[in-house]
Amino acid sequence: MTTDDRLRLLVIGAHPDDCELKAGGLATLYRNAGHIVKYVSVTNGEAGHQWRRPEDLAAVRRAEADDVATLTGVEYEILGNRDGRLLPTLDARFELIGLIRRFQPDLILTHRPNDYHPDHRATSTLVCDAAYMVIVPHIVPDIPALRVNPVIAYLSDHFQKPVPFQPTIAVDVEPVLERIVDQMECHRSQFFEWLPYTMCQEERFPTDAAAKRAYAKDFYYRLNGPLADRFRDLIVQTYGGERGNAIRWIEAFEPCEYGSPLTNEVKRRLFWMLPGQG
Repeated sequence: MTTDDRLRLLVIGAHPDDCELKAGGLATLYRNAGHIVKYVSVTNGEAGHQWRRPEDLAAVRRAEADDVATLTGVEYEILGNRDGRLLPTLDARFELIGLIRRFQPDLILTHRPNDYHPDHRATSTLVCDAAYMVIVPHIVPDIPALRVNPVIAYLSDHFQKPVPFQPTIAVDVEPVLERIVDQMECHRSQFFEWLPYTMCQEERFPTDAAAKRAYAKDFYYRLNGPLADRFRDLIVQTYGGERGNAIRWIEAFEPCEYGSPLTNEVKRRLFWMLPGQG
């Protein structure tokens, strides 16, 4: 593969670990094939903890993101917006426009606009508001505008109103499932401290490494495991009946109409790992 052949995947989450949870498998497939991947956390992750001080937690989460970057070879950028206080302001939009232009992605993945967390919703709004504007030269004029609006797709969720998640792409990630869990384990302050607290499990939380990994894997199973059965028809359509009915772990993506169209030709290029796309 030449440098010019490499695809550029940009995953934009609200917090450190959002990208890994919903696109860690696709990112691994991209990296294994020699493509370029960047994770972005739009906030600094300072709020999500029961006893760490915000300024200390932000530093911890930066170090954990660095561990993911070392492990996977992705570029990992954390922006300076405060966790739990993100708003879709002009300044935040312009910062994201500049980031997208500098990275020049072929594909952007982000949250949907309807989500439980206000930071997730604000991140989605910011990405959608940056779409198209990334090709307008007089907006953020100090960074050259893109000539083509990237393809944008939404990460999966289970929320039903005002409309449920409606993917057109389902990727079998079982072959790289352990690599997803590896990424999750890097975020120790979240998966081994904060999440047990939010689920009132901290008093009986395991202390040995094997049990902690089992906990992280179980969390992933409970969060993303239902996707395969929810979208079994799409999986069978993609992979055929025999394999499609056997697949247990997927990542699913819904095209965002604010990005460039995900045509069949573009799908073959961006999701080459799907059957019949090569």
